[in-house]
Amino acid sequence: MRSFLLPLLSFTLGLATSAIADPTLSPWRLHEKRSNIPAGWTRARKLDSSMSVPLRFALAQSNIENIESLLYDVSLPGSPNYGNHWSASQIAAKFAPKPETIETVRSWLIESGVEPHRMKISPTKGWLEVASTVEEAENLLLAEYHVYDHETGTKHIACESYHLPEHVTPHVDFVTPTIHFDTRIQKRGQYSKISIGQPGQGSTPQTAGPISNILNQIEDCDKQITPICLRTLYGLWYEPVAGDKNSYGIVEYTPQSYVQSDLDMFAKNFSTGLEGVSPTMISIDGGSILTSDLSFDYNGESNLDLEYGMTLVTKGQNVTLYQVGDAVEGASFNTFLDALDGTYCTYDGGDDPSQDPVYPDTASGGYDGAEDCGTAKPANVISTSYGYNEAELSPAYAIRQCNEYAKLGMMGVTFLFSSGDAGVAGNGGYCLNADGTESADGTIFNPTFPATCPYVTAVGATQVSPGQTVWEPENACEQYIYSGGGFSNYFSMPLYQKEAVEGYLTANPISYPKDIYNSTGTSRAYPDLSANGANYDVAIDGIFQLVYGTSAASPVVGAILTMVNDARIAQGKPTIGFINPTIYSANFVPGFKDVTNGTNPGCGTLGFNATKGWDPVTGLGTPYFPSLLSKWLSL
Repeated sequence: MRSFLLPLLSFTLGLATSAIADPTLSPWRLHEKRSNIPAGWTRARKLDSSMSVPLRFALAQSNIENIESLLYDVSLPGSPNYGNHWSASQIAAKFAPKPETIETVRSWLIESGVEPHRMKISPTKGWLEVASTVEEAENLLLAEYHVYDHETGTKHIACESYHLPEHVTPHVDFVTPTIHFDTRIQKRGQYSKISIGQPGQGSTPQTAGPISNILNQIEDCDKQITPICLRTLYGLWYEPVAGDKNSYGIVEYTPQSYVQSDLDMFAKNFSTGLEGVSPTMISIDGGSILTSDLSFDYNGESNLDLEYGMTLVTKGQNVTLYQVGDAVEGASFNTFLDALDGTYCTYDGGDDPSQDPVYPDTASGGYDGAEDCGTAKPANVISTSYGYNEAELSPAYAIRQCNEYAKLGMMGVTFLFSSGDAGVAGNGGYCLNADGTESADGTIFNPTFPATCPYVTAVGATQVSPGQTVWEPENACEQYIYSGGGFSNYFSMPLYQKEAVEGYLTANPISYPKDIYNSTGTSRAYPDLSANGANYDVAIDGIFQLVYGTSAASPVVGAILTMVNDARIAQGKPTIGFINPTIYSANFVPGFKDVTNGTNPGCGTLGFNATKGWDPVTGLGTPYFPSLLSKWLSL
C-alpha cells in the first residue's frame, strides 16, 4: 500500500525549513492538498470573489520536535523525572511560536498588500488572522474556493489545495478555511439539533434490546455483564481512600445525555450509596442535560459510561462529567480541549473553525456565551468513548490535536479513547478505497482517531464467550461489535511499543495484500489494552438493555486507573499520567491478562488475530488491578 505514514515529530507537510527570504524570490510550494471530496459532499459552484473570508494561519510551535522526549521524561518508569509533571504555564511557555515565525508570516502578508490593521495575532500568538476577501485569499494562497453541498443540505467553503512561499512554509502548520471539511453534519429535517453520536458518525454503542430478567451472578457473566463480573474479571475490589484529592472525568458530547432516573435505577440494582447521586457536571460551551429526547441513541452512551464509571469507583470517588457543546452547534474534541487548556484555544493545539464549532452560537437555542477557554480543570483520568475515522481529518489537523494530548500527558493527565467497534473498518463499517475515499464496499483498512494518536491510550474490547466463565481467559469481542485495531496511516510507531509490535509482526506474518493496510511495519499500532465490551446490563429510559462496544471498555479501564491513582495519592505519589511507556515496559506486561482468541473483521476480511503477547485486536490484554497496583506503587 502507498504509505500515508507521516512521522509525527518531524511533520512539516513534507517541506524543510529555510531562511527568511524576499517573497518575490521565494518560489511557491504546495502546502496541503485534498485528494478527494469526503463522502456525502459535492462541489456546487465557484465562490463569489467579493465575499469576505477570515483567513487564519496556524503558526508553527516552538520545540514541538521535542515533545515526545519531554513526555517520555516524565512518563518512562526508569526516568529520574518520572511523575514530575509540568504546570500549564510551563507548557505554554515551552511551545509558544518563536517571534521569527510571527514576523516571517506577517512580513510576507504586508509585502503581498495586506494592511497591518487587517491582521490580528491571537493572545497565545499561535494564530494570525487576516480579514480578507475570497479574491485576495485566492491570490495569497494560489487557491480556488468553491461552495460544497452535503446531502443533508449543509454548505461549506473549501478549496482543493493551496500554496505558500517556500520561506513561509516552515512557519505555518496549515491555513483555514482551505482543504478542511466541516464534520458536524446535520440530519435533514433536524436543523435545530446536531447529529447523534458526534464527534464522528456511527461511533455509539450497540444494543441487543431489552432484558427480561437481570442475571447478577458470577456464573452468568457470559450472558450478562454487571459490575460484579467486572470486579471479578479485573480484581477491582478496592475502596478509595483519597477521593477528595483524586478525580475521574468522563466526556459526553451533546446531544448525548444521561438520565438521572436511569442512574438511580442502575444504582438500586448494582451499587451502594449511589441512588440520587449525580456526576459533577462541567458545562462546556453550552453543554446541558437534554430531557426532551429519550431513546437509546440519545441516552445509551452517557448512561453506559456513567453507570459503570460511577459504580466501579464507588461513592467514595466523585466522577466529573464534561458535557460538551450545545444542542445546535454540537462540539468536537477540540472544543473540549479548549476548555481544559486556554493556551490551546486559537491554536496551541489547533482550533479550526472549518471543523470545530464557533461560539457564540447565534442560532436559536444555541449557546451565546464566550467560548470556554481554560475554564475546566482536567481530571487525572479522562475517558472518551467517541472517535472519528482517521481519514476524515487532515494529517495536520490530527497531528496538532495529538500534540495537545501529549502536552496534557506532560501535566499528568491520562487520556483513554475507545478504539472503535468495526474491527479494521472505520465508523459505520466504512473502509478506504484506493483513491482515499471511504465507502461501505471499500477494501482498505480504515483506522480510527484519536485511538491512533501515540499520546493517548486506546482501549479495545473483549468478551466472556458463551459457555465460558470469568475464571477463564476472555476472547476478543465478536458479539455485535468487533474490537477496533490496526495500524495508523498518519502516525509513526512510538518507541514504547516498538518491541511489542515488531514481536507480533515477526511471530505472526500478515498474509493480506500489502496495499490494504499500512504494511510498513513502522506505524503506530493500536489498541494498547482492552476490557470487556459485551453484554452489559445498562438502564436506559426506564428499562435494562444489553449493550456492546469499546464504549463500555474505556470507562471501565478509566475506573481501574483512577483507583491506582487513589492509592498513589494516598502515599503522597504523583498521578500515573501518560501510561503507555509504563504498561509496555517489561515489568508491567505481566500485569495484564493476555487475550489469544478472536479476530476483528472488517473490509471484507477477518481482520487481525488475537494472539500471544500484544496484538492489533486486544493490545496487551486486559488489566489485572492487584498486579498493576503493586507495580505502580513501586514507582
